[in-house]
Amino acid sequence: MPKTAVVILNWNGREFLEKFLPSVTEFSKDDAEIIIADNASTDNSLDFLEHNYPTLRIIKNLENGGFAKGYNDALKQIEAEYYILLNSDIEVTTNWIAPVINLMDEQPEIAACQPVIRSYYEPEKFEYAGAAGGFIDKYGYPFCRGRIFQSIENDTGQYSDTTEVFWATGACLFVRAKLYHDLNGLDEDFFAHMEEIDFCWRLKNRGHKIMVCHESIVYHVGGGTLPKKSSFKTYLNMRNNIAMLYKNLPLSRLFRVLTVRLFLDMIASIKFLIDGGFKDFFAVTRAYGSFYTKIGKHRHKRRNIVHNEVSQIYRGNIVFAYYLKRKKKFSQLDVEKFMIRKPDSQ
Repeated sequence: MPKTAVVILNWNGREFLEKFLPSVTEFSKDDAEIIIADNASTDNSLDFLEHNYPTLRIIKNLENGGFAKGYNDALKQIEAEYYILLNSDIEVTTNWIAPVINLMDEQPEIAACQPVIRSYYEPEKFEYAGAAGGFIDKYGYPFCRGRIFQSIENDTGQYSDTTEVFWATGACLFVRAKLYHDLNGLDEDFFAHMEEIDFCWRLKNRGHKIMVCHESIVYHVGGGTLPKKSSFKTYLNMRNNIAMLYKNLPLSRLFRVLTVRLFLDMIASIKFLIDGGFKDFFAVTRAYGSFYTKIGKHRHKRRNIVHNEVSQIYRGNIVFAYYLKRKKKFSQLDVEKFMIRKPDSQ
């Protein structure tokens, strides 16, 4: 059994495979087995792989069940101590695996970790989906060290430390295989978006740590499956975020947070409407309709989660901090508003 398996989920991504698989094979061959999990692609991805990478293992999923189901189906067939879930649109660099695996070996309480994610097209900048580690505020809005909403910082070394975060990006997620399966993997009902944040929250509810390792750097194209301005992406993000809150919040904060989120999301939908984003306006409505239609299913999931007050949540409102107080950088946020792990807790 290999210690580490790099698993790339592919769906009609022949161009990304052709562009980025060479760096993965070059810089991973001594540290991990490389596996392609194909989500029933209809382009010529498989022909390309079989012709150019005949020795790579390919797992052929029977359908495109999205990011979460695609990985769940594939990882059931892979034995390793560590999985690395790697997007097909990422260029890796020399020595990108070893520092993270060494860190996780040294600290068994670390369940998942990510490298620093920079932009492929603007290498001096962090990349939107992960940057230097992810957080959420008390109402569930995600942001990163190096990226708050659409404000993305240049990487000038301001976050060059290996530290605990709230969530690690699914674009390049290192995770202990046993814990992945213990938690039944990613939530397949999410389809795509937010599933890694939900997964990390479930890990934290069990007392595990999520980290970012500054010694590992990769470059991400981003937006490879859905464009940034997509009403379907708005729908998925909104629906999945509400479901994530409902599943993971302690009961003492659950109803207050969901009530405030409903109010804030209605304001967002009105702004979409004013700005001419009719599809985004209806996406918010659809998201709430979908959530409440499936409330019984969400309730069942919630019952199977141990709920705790976990570390690394920003106890302020990132929307208020960003738009009203004009705090565009992570370093400008009030450090005292982050709930920090107690020294004696694991």
